[in-house]
Amino acid sequence: MTKPVAIQNRGITARLLDQPYLMLILAPLFWGGNGVAAKLVIGEIDPFLLLATRCLGAFAVILPFAWPHLRQDWPVVRRYWPLLMAYGAIGYALFNVFLYVGLKTTTVVNSSIEQAALPMMILGANFIVFRVRARALQVAGVLIAISGVILTATHGDPARLLTLDINIGDAYVIVACLTYTIYTLALKYRPDVHLMSFLGVAFAGAAVTGLITLQLFGGGLGQFANLAHASPMVWGVLAYVMIFPSMFSQVFYARGVELLGANRAAPSHNLIPVFGTLLSVLIIGEHLELYHYLSAAIIIGGIVLAEWSARRP
Repeated sequence: MTKPVAIQNRGITARLLDQPYLMLILAPLFWGGNGVAAKLVIGEIDPFLLLATRCLGAFAVILPFAWPHLRQDWPVVRRYWPLLMAYGAIGYALFNVFLYVGLKTTTVVNSSIEQAALPMMILGANFIVFRVRARALQVAGVLIAISGVILTATHGDPARLLTLDINIGDAYVIVACLTYTIYTLALKYRPDVHLMSFLGVAFAGAAVTGLITLQLFGGGLGQFANLAHASPMVWGVLAYVMIFPSMFSQVFYARGVELLGANRAAPSHNLIPVFGTLLSVLIIGEHLELYHYLSAAIIIGGIVLAEWSARRP
């Protein structure tokens, strides 16, 4: 992993950035809200327009904070800007566009729980690509958690896997998880720049990718004109996704990976279904089935086992 960013200012923000477990709770909380926010405006705004607007807005929000660090890190940024922009294209833009498209035909509860597949994908990819071995109990914890994901994706009937009878929206969410797995592993090669420099360039890459996907698949850049007639709900959702899951979650997760490593940070993604489910029930009024309760219990058990194993001497 890259070295943790040296923090000189010991204010509230600096102390927060030294608390990896708190950050790895807040990040999935805001990500869980991301799916709920997108679901609230299904039918009011196209997923590709939502993504492009989110990425452009997030870049505009982050740039003032990143600018002083970009000036300091400019020699490194100038050398590695294609890589830095690729992080945003893959981890921010592609992940979210697959998620938003998937939410057109699946529930927030399902999409949230399915994102718990991330630890399994990250652990497996770490072993295949980098030969990073995990403890047996870590693997067991992840396998337990992924069994909860399977229960959710098949709507309580795992036998449906035999006939590949899975909702297309659920399939899109799983593809989104694959893109974020690539992003997480690629953080190993993140250039040694300040976190805000990293996010500034990464969101530039996400913004460019959002514009390209809107032009190719979302009806063209002229769709931005529709925002002039958007409802207050749409603007509220745009403000939320630009700031909380875009800026705060990315800062907190990237910092958590720096401090704990990808394998130990990955299980925090299993909190997304917990927060996403609670928020979807409270805000949207989605209904929970018995398999949702079983999945949540299984996934939480897997998190506890994996983290307990990682902390053992």
